[in-house]
Amino acid sequence: MSLIEPFTLAMTDDVLADLRGRLDAVRWPDKEPVGDWSQGVPLAQMKRLISYWRETYDWRRCEAMLNGFGQYRTVIDGLGIHFLHIRSPNPDALPMLMTHGWPGSVLEFCKMIGPLTDPARYGGNSGDAFHLVLPSLPGFGFSDKPAETGWTLERIVAAWPILMKRIGYTRYVAQGGDWGALITSMLGAQRAEGLAAIHVNLPVVLPEGPYENLSADEAAMMAAMEHFVRWEAGASVLQASRPQTIGYALADSPVGQAAWIYEKFWAWTDCDGDPTNILTLDEMLDNITLYWLTNTAASSAQLDWESYHGAFMAKTIEIPTGCSIFPKELYRAPRSWADRCLLNIIHWNELDKGGHFAAFEQPAIFVDELRTCFRKIR
Repeated sequence: MSLIEPFTLAMTDDVLADLRGRLDAVRWPDKEPVGDWSQGVPLAQMKRLISYWRETYDWRRCEAMLNGFGQYRTVIDGLGIHFLHIRSPNPDALPMLMTHGWPGSVLEFCKMIGPLTDPARYGGNSGDAFHLVLPSLPGFGFSDKPAETGWTLERIVAAWPILMKRIGYTRYVAQGGDWGALITSMLGAQRAEGLAAIHVNLPVVLPEGPYENLSADEAAMMAAMEHFVRWEAGASVLQASRPQTIGYALADSPVGQAAWIYEKFWAWTDCDGDPTNILTLDEMLDNITLYWLTNTAASSAQLDWESYHGAFMAKTIEIPTGCSIFPKELYRAPRSWADRCLLNIIHWNELDKGGHFAAFEQPAIFVDELRTCFRKIR
């Protein structure tokens, strides 16, 4: 048996029929007593999403797209890891490992695959080409679900260089946002074998306190983090404390699973108050349906339980590092704090548009950021 096996996605008809049946039998809560999203997804918006999911959405389209990219699985440290591997037609392309976060998946990167792997076909320079490796985190998507505790960020960081070496890449770069930013930063801090440079769109730069005599940018980051803790961290805190309990609700109700993720697409994107301004219903439902069909609400939440507390403090990174700062990110990392811990910044850019799911929201901008950043080390 090969260490790496091709993977073909083919959900059975009965699984899809079960989803339709559950959507037909939904029991709705009462309408919210506020006129906005401040208590969560408004009933009218949720009914619109579920109506589209039930009557129009086509999972087979998403399934065919993923199969068309090239999917694989391999076992690392006793756990099956799913990944997309897309080789560029340029044999000299730079290998890049891209790690997603929660509540995302490899689908966040799909709109960039063509321009990143074959830039000449999309009006770019073939010298900017990448070979792409896009793994699903343990407990997410079509990777295995850990049956024991211990799959921390550190354990994932130990697994990713094994994956790259097994594929055959001895020199590569890494990129990530959300959990992927922490994993990528830890890879950089540890100088993982073969890693030439990293890029993150959520720089992990918070120093140890006390926080005194702050600049305007530093104070703004602290204020954004306080806002996150009060208004945005509910899902993360619940998953970090009781992932199994919330798992029962989300594993049993596709509407609950959809709301759990849809609300984040509203809150964490640069969407001017309506996520459909920036993502299509199909794009959002591709990601939601992936979580539902794989029954990964509880298993993906386990990463919060394993690693949430204390994970977001600054790490000293000496290898070349690029950062793209999007305006609607959970916080805008100040350059002053970045300079304290990122000792070899080769790219720093503060963008005018984009949020937490930047690759999903603004793929053209994101592609340009990655090309510009990694030209410095090719």
